[in-house]
Amino acid sequence: MNKVIVIGSSNTDMVVTAGKIPLPGETIMGNEFSIIAGGKGANQAVAAARAGSDVTFITKTGNDDFGRQAIEGYKRDQINTEHIFVDRDKPSGIAVIIVDETSGQNSIVVAPGANGSLSIQEIASIRQEIAKC
Repeated sequence: MNKVIVIGSSNTDMVVTAGKIPLPGETIMGNEFSIIAGGKGANQAVAAARAGSDVTFITKTGNDDFGRQAIEGYKRDQINTEHIFVDRDKPSGIAVIIVDETSGQNSIVVAPGANGSLSIQEIASIRQEIAKC
């Protein structure tokens, strides 16, 4: 089995569909709402695990419900989570996504939270694990 390490972001995406994307200062009614796992790194880790690779994911979450739920989701996909760092001060990363139901266009705001505090020192602390891949 291929051994893969992914270093990247872990976010919780909050997605709402609407008849259009609101203009600046405009409030509109949305339709469907969902909360889904996201983040470019997380998406890569999950895809590699589902393709049959032995995946270790290196990221940083907050010490909050979004972070705990994300880690549980990675475990369900059999991703090694022992090198996911937890920031005690910053929240987990999130993205708010508005999708125009007609055109499929979207607007996204990302608040990286703990993703932005993953340090070179933390990555270096698991240098031996990285070298195995």
